[in-house]
Amino acid sequence: MAYTHCMNSVKIVGALNVTPDSFYDGGKYLDAHAAVERGAQMIKDGADIVEIGGQSSLNAPEISAEEELQRVIPVLTSLIKRFPKQIFSVDTMRAAVAEAAIKEGAAMINDVSAGRRDPKLLSVVGSGGARLVLMYSKDIPPTIIGDRDYDDVVSHIKNFLSERTDTAIKAGVAQENIIIDPGLGYFVSTDPNYSFEIIRKLQEFTSLGFPIFLSPSRKSFLAGPEKRPASDRLPGTIAASAIAVMNGAGYIRTHDVREVKRGCDITCSLMANRQS
Repeated sequence: MAYTHCMNSVKIVGALNVTPDSFYDGGKYLDAHAAVERGAQMIKDGADIVEIGGQSSLNAPEISAEEELQRVIPVLTSLIKRFPKQIFSVDTMRAAVAEAAIKEGAAMINDVSAGRRDPKLLSVVGSGGARLVLMYSKDIPPTIIGDRDYDDVVSHIKNFLSERTDTAIKAGVAQENIIIDPGLGYFVSTDPNYSFEIIRKLQEFTSLGFPIFLSPSRKSFLAGPEKRPASDRLPGTIAASAIAVMNGAGYIRTHDVREVKRGCDITCSLMANRQS
């Protein structure tokens, strides 16, 4: 991967969870004012995109569309008003939420179900002209924490993403607006080795022809043999993010914008020196 690709294309996506039950920061930004200030800090720290999510996707109770809208849209609206030139994304599996977010000015929708939970979301995003992230998950989220074995995890996920991107294009999403996410952590399996293999072989996903989005941020596979809690996984997050960039990731989603951005910037500098 060329240095110019690294410097010009890698985008840092700040994860802003306006939920009470997200695995790392649940409850911290449920208050709209706190969420807006957190988003502002992410922008100051260098986030290219701020992504707002109102429904937890891991072992979480499902909320109504109305409640998700009440959590997400006021925060999105306030941030867009305050930072009109900033790019914002919304993490949702619901067509109604995606539609409202795009109308408010969201430029990207991240669907961790890849259009399986609410197939109407695909046509909504297509007609709205937004970018769409399609992620692999072993379940249709909310994901259940559990084992999953694969004969070839990369081939399995590539086949899944190939089918989902074809479905999205048929639903009206422009090919150039599609981004793929092979998933990590419990979305793939409780066995951390699969997540390590995905990152190690990330370059293989470029053959699908879409930019790659990845979110290693403080996930379970970084706990190590010591079973470190999410609060103690920042060093692993930086390392995994940097290696993902080296292997072709175009988007890195993280809770820790400043630290991860610095790590990825150093990675790009190292790659430049390697090619000079």
